[in-house]
Amino acid sequence: METKYIFVTGGVASSLGKGIISSSLGKLLQARGYNITIQKFDPYINIDPGTLNPYEHGECYVTVDGQETDLDLGHYERFTGIQTTRANNITTGRIYQNVIDKERRGDYLGKTIQVVPHITDEIKRNIKLMGQKYKFDFVITEIGGTIGDIESQPFLEAIRQLRWEMGRNAINVHLTYVPYLAAAGELKTKPTQTSVKQLQGLGIQPEVLVLRTEHHLSDDLRRKVAHFCNVDFEAVIQSPDMPSIYEVPLSMQQQGLDAICLKKMDVEVGPTPELGPWRSFLERRKQAKEILDIGLVGKYDLQDAYKSILESLAHAGTYNDRKVHAHFINSEHINRDNVGEKLAGMDGIVICPGFGQRGIEGKILAAEYTRTHDIPTFGICLGMQMMVIEFARNVLGFADANSREMDSKTPHNVIDIMEEQKNITQMGGTMRLGAYECEVRKGSRAWEAYGEQTLVRERHRHRYEFNNKFLADYEAHGMHCVGRNPEADLVEIVEIPELRWYIGTQFHPEYSSTVLKPHPLFMSFVAACIGNK
Repeated sequence: METKYIFVTGGVASSLGKGIISSSLGKLLQARGYNITIQKFDPYINIDPGTLNPYEHGECYVTVDGQETDLDLGHYERFTGIQTTRANNITTGRIYQNVIDKERRGDYLGKTIQVVPHITDEIKRNIKLMGQKYKFDFVITEIGGTIGDIESQPFLEAIRQLRWEMGRNAINVHLTYVPYLAAAGELKTKPTQTSVKQLQGLGIQPEVLVLRTEHHLSDDLRRKVAHFCNVDFEAVIQSPDMPSIYEVPLSMQQQGLDAICLKKMDVEVGPTPELGPWRSFLERRKQAKEILDIGLVGKYDLQDAYKSILESLAHAGTYNDRKVHAHFINSEHINRDNVGEKLAGMDGIVICPGFGQRGIEGKILAAEYTRTHDIPTFGICLGMQMMVIEFARNVLGFADANSREMDSKTPHNVIDIMEEQKNITQMGGTMRLGAYECEVRKGSRAWEAYGEQTLVRERHRHRYEFNNKFLADYEAHGMHCVGRNPEADLVEIVEIPELRWYIGTQFHPEYSSTVLKPHPLFMSFVAACIGNK
């Protein structure tokens, strides 16, 4: 059938969960047999979030083709199992860069370049590209920010034009907030009405409203919203707080969100899918009672900075019949006197990724403590590099061992910059990014975790690498380099087989874990933590 487009917008406040609603709707349509994708349009002027501090925008998620993207793409992949690409996340910066590049080439034949039509046409081209190139049945497009943001206006104008051009092949799902005033004991719909009026003022009439709320909404309240917002009563859906984000698809299905969207686009609805594996996951999650305490040693005191790691631990915990309680341990506050106290009570430790000097000595101390006390440890990207540096200092006897990133003059640069990276001056998009192959040594702990696979593909986001000049020293003293890139011979996985579970990966396995397919390394790590408990 002809590609259908669903635009998801938000009003009243940010962080209402447009990404979760988009992911849930995508999951429900996918369960009906449709080929879907989800894309995110971010109104900020950065080309991508790669140079953004995680405190600004949470973690930077990386697609298989090496695009640094918004963390919502992680939700899209975890819910649906699809693999996103650079076409699934577009920023205002990318749009303007494309238009300016075309103008410099003379593509516009001397025209005056304006927001309308040139910027809006570029937005429309990127929206339609997914359907035209890959022939998806449904393309769900989430617009970042909220109605009224000055940055979002070109995107909303592009949506208005597309809805007019596409007719019944395009609809708008608008997510708003219904606040509860405790002093009055009332839920208030006026913010939603105002948000919808703003949207109507831009020429967009939403077909579906999703109301975020901490309290149950009565039918009378939903009728009131439907009446004032020109929306069918059945198309006013409530999205209450749930125990888990993974319960949202079932809530949306129960209220018929997917069926309503199909009706609005003249698509036959058909029977409601069972979502059997998804329900089994949730049931297993509810049945898990025993707690597993896992410490995350990092420098960002913000859960969104390590979102994919937290979700990967939760997936693996569920399939190991445990509830994972993640505890953030600030690496800046770890010193030799308190490291034992800081890590006390943890069944396992994740040494988190990151960039820069801040907090690395705390990570190195944590790696030493877990190595010498045989606590299951998982080092990811920079976390792996800290494990390597710690081993060099305390086992190989190189007291000045370090990464070239932290100490450019160290003679024992066990972590060094890649040759092709040395002359790069720009920060954004210039690292080793995306999925690369890794050969896993037979008989290793990692090989067992991967189900005895010898070749895997994992996603990267880094500039510095293990220095192979020291490889023989590590192998001789008990840290084995068991994962290697077959093309460049770069070290991808290190482990100490004598310990219960002590593995570091240069890649980011957390990007590949989904609800129905947890990542094998996280599964193995959590199992080892259970054994340690």
